[in-house]
Amino acid sequence: MEYSKLISISGLGGLFEVMASKTDGAIVRSLDDKTTKFVSSRVHQFSHLESIEVFTVRENVNLSEVFLAMKNSKEPLPDEKNAAAVKSYFKKVYPDMDYDRVYPSDMKKMVKWMSVLQANNVEIKLSELPEEDEEQGAE
Repeated sequence: MEYSKLISISGLGGLFEVMASKTDGAIVRSLDDKTTKFVSSRVHQFSHLESIEVFTVRENVNLSEVFLAMKNSKEPLPDEKNAAAVKSYFKKVYPDMDYDRVYPSDMKKMVKWMSVLQANNVEIKLSELPEEDEEQGAE
């Protein structure tokens, strides 16, 4: 399963893998219960995990960078229902996060998504380098 094929769908909990796209939506498979269904783009919005950014005290970073920090951390994932434990976890794992602009619900979602990614053995990597990295390599 490729990280680049994973999406979040508004109104539906969890993460989904895009199996096929159509002009009016997509056929997706839930990573939680492995069910496959058609989801209309007229009713729901799709967000590719690769395109999601997280506010930090410096420049925004891609969600994959936060996931990699979580993966490489020795800290165990907290209970996503405990907002204080989740915030404390991120202060240890990713201290640069802008805690005024990243809502507790977003942090809880990141913890939940990380546990789903780990359960499905998804390798967290972007499909191509961001433009800034390519420009720096050309200098």
